[in-house]
Amino acid sequence: MDLWYQRSAIELVHQLRAREVSSEEITAACLQRIAEVNPSLHAFVQVFERSAMRQARKLDKRLKRADAKDLPLFAGVPTGIKDIDFVRFSFTRFGSRYARFLWSPVDNAVTRLFREAGFVLVGKLATSEFAIMPITETDIHPPCRNPWNPGHTPGGSSGGSASAVAAGLLPIAHASDGGGSIRIPAAFCHLYGLKPSRGLMPNFYKAYDPFGLSTVNSVAHDVADSAMLLDALVRRRYDPASPPEDSFLAKSRQAPKPLRIRFCWNAPMGEVAPEVQDAVRHVARILEGLGHHVEASEMETGSIDEFLPTWSRQAANLPVLLDSMLQPPLRWLRQEGRKYSKKDAWAQAEVLEKRVLDWFGDVDIWLTPTVSETSPPVGYWRGMDGKEAFDSVIPMGVFTAIFNISGQPAANIPYGLSKEGLPFGVQIVAQRGRDDLVLAVSQQLEDALSWTDRRSPFYRSSNAEVVE
Repeated sequence: MDLWYQRSAIELVHQLRAREVSSEEITAACLQRIAEVNPSLHAFVQVFERSAMRQARKLDKRLKRADAKDLPLFAGVPTGIKDIDFVRFSFTRFGSRYARFLWSPVDNAVTRLFREAGFVLVGKLATSEFAIMPITETDIHPPCRNPWNPGHTPGGSSGGSASAVAAGLLPIAHASDGGGSIRIPAAFCHLYGLKPSRGLMPNFYKAYDPFGLSTVNSVAHDVADSAMLLDALVRRRYDPASPPEDSFLAKSRQAPKPLRIRFCWNAPMGEVAPEVQDAVRHVARILEGLGHHVEASEMETGSIDEFLPTWSRQAANLPVLLDSMLQPPLRWLRQEGRKYSKKDAWAQAEVLEKRVLDWFGDVDIWLTPTVSETSPPVGYWRGMDGKEAFDSVIPMGVFTAIFNISGQPAANIPYGLSKEGLPFGVQIVAQRGRDDLVLAVSQQLEDALSWTDRRSPFYRSSNAEVVE
């Protein structure tokens, strides 16, 4: 089982159901790999060794006696939970000194969904402070690092999730996205990451995100794993060997009819790296070669001042009593957020949503960069004041945050590596509610780009093949 992590989550599912391997064996191997690799990357902030092994043994018993269609979709597969969601009998620190002693006796709704999906929860994954910044460097543990180059960040706020999957510590990991927190780490770590449509699932974070910017899914190596997890999150059960036609997994495998696609490669704020521009144009040519109607267009212009009321008001909503215990970017953002009433911030969110949807038009898919640049160095923002630090990360979210405002499904497509060996990606976006279309086009691009053949240096340290 030393190479268990070279298999996708779905491959592990099939092996578990065929009794070719046990969950106990996979979980033990997973925990051993975390012990060996995590000290270099700090993807996990807490590991549940004993409880994970207990879960695995219980799931092995279910796997022996249950019919395939009655089992949870991911029964016996290990994963981790981002450290913004409560896992019973563990800490949930939100990446913050303020919450470093917060202990929960119960799971929250997100964790319950992952348990219902059959996952073995092996630990908590690093996040930025209260999941606000697109880098994962907190004051309560060492910075989370990118398996492609540990001198660089894996992004955020789902940085621990992306680092763990890219390094082969997990086959798939829980992630959430309120402004790009799935797609940005996926782009920086050469992973597939889909932000689902608003309304597909309940608003799990409504207490401080009444606008519904945030949603839940995963980071993974391939489209199929992400699609089947989406089925699990909407509480579907079936035999993975024969998924029903209306499942996300089945729809991801169905080639879509010719689509109307627009693409752009220039940012409304800042510059886009030439390699990223070339990648967008190359993917556009691939889609055209697949029979889709593709045309170049311009992205909607805007400014951070228009987005700031909504985002900062969300930060101000966080249940924090002592701002002095927060990092400078979040402290500054909360101060800004208090300048706006909830009513005004909501009204601005509605204005921006309409503008994005009007710009998107009636096309099926938009293709954009995911992030303008590759991953920045770890610690580059240290020493900046709050506003400077926040301004420094704005370019990372230019292409992602607008689709949190509009509630549309959007995914990072892992494209390749820069001259410096750092990953970057392109983003595809569909109309709200067409998550199935994003998955289907993503699968077409996975087949065309063969991105799953490319692995990080940490991943290939156990003899995984790398395709440059």
